Amino acid sequence: MSLPSSAAGSREPAAWLGMDIGGTKVALRAEIPGGRARERVVRWPGRGAAGDLARLAAEVALLHREVPGGFAAVGVALPATVGPDDRVVVWPSRPEWVGLDVRCAMAELFPDTPVGWADDGDLAALAEAEATGCADVLYVGVGTGVGGGLTCGGGPVPGLGRGSFELGHVVTDPDGPPCRCGRRGCLQSTASGPATLARAGRLHGADVTYRQLREAFAHQEQWAVRAVDRTCHRIALAVTGVRELMHPQLVVVGGGFAAGLPGFVDLVAHHLHALARPGVPAPPVRASCRGGLTSLYGAVALARVLEREPARTAALARRVPPG
Repeated sequence: MSLPSSAAGSREPAAWLGMDIGGTKVALRAEIPGGRARERVVRWPGRGAAGDLARLAAEVALLHREVPGGFAAVGVALPATVGPDDRVVVWPSRPEWVGLDVRCAMAELFPDTPVGWADDGDLAALAEAEATGCADVLYVGVGTGVGGGLTCGGGPVPGLGRGSFELGHVVTDPDGPPCRCGRRGCLQSTASGPATLARAGRLHGADVTYRQLREAFAHQEQWAVRAVDRTCHRIALAVTGVRELMHPQLVVVGGGFAAGLPGFVDLVAHHLHALARPGVPAPPVRASCRGGLTSLYGAVALARVLEREPARTAALARRVPPG
């Protein structure tokens, strides 16, 4: 099922469409110049990639009726690993999508419309850069994993079509626990929500829930403080490495796990300042201003980038995968 990029003869302005495609649901947001916006949230039907895409097409069609001017460009937040041939290589949450040609699927859904996709962490950084007015932002998202994104001059790094900014797979502890990627000691394996809870359980002597950790951390119980402190220190190590190479002006910490622990962001900032060397001060650290919608707003921001830079979009569409 395909949709026109704009309604014939419509005087309505075209909207920027963002889609945040997740493992269990997809969120859509169409922003119309002038401040209006329309949103939809869709649960996947669980009938494989073809069923998912059919449901997505139906929901986009419904949204299109609310935006008669059509879509100027489409940005997609996609947590899957997409190879140089535009096919999904790895997506643990939706294994049925492995092998799907993302470019073809999006072109069929949005013919004659610029479409681009990026990792949800990359787009979270883009959203924070837009919201804060800071062009050089490092985003760290701490949840079931550790995501990251970087903007330089207001654009994503390393750039569309060149892969994602995988901060979670920077090795911060070579003797640390195994990571799902196959290495040991990746930031994700030591600083994600599950990794922090596992460490807290070992220090406490019994398994703990997130709620128990949050309450104990708020009351400064030593086992909880030590567990969270180790996580924040490892995040600061990774951020320090990025600081030495790319010099972001602002660090933004988001993700559901971090957001639910008051003091988490301040602890990251404390370790980051302690790791700074003379002449290279640590950048300021703040909490995300977009909350759980960061990647969705980033997808809309990507749509705006694609509309502004049609030459880049055309180059990406023509690129030849390495052979």
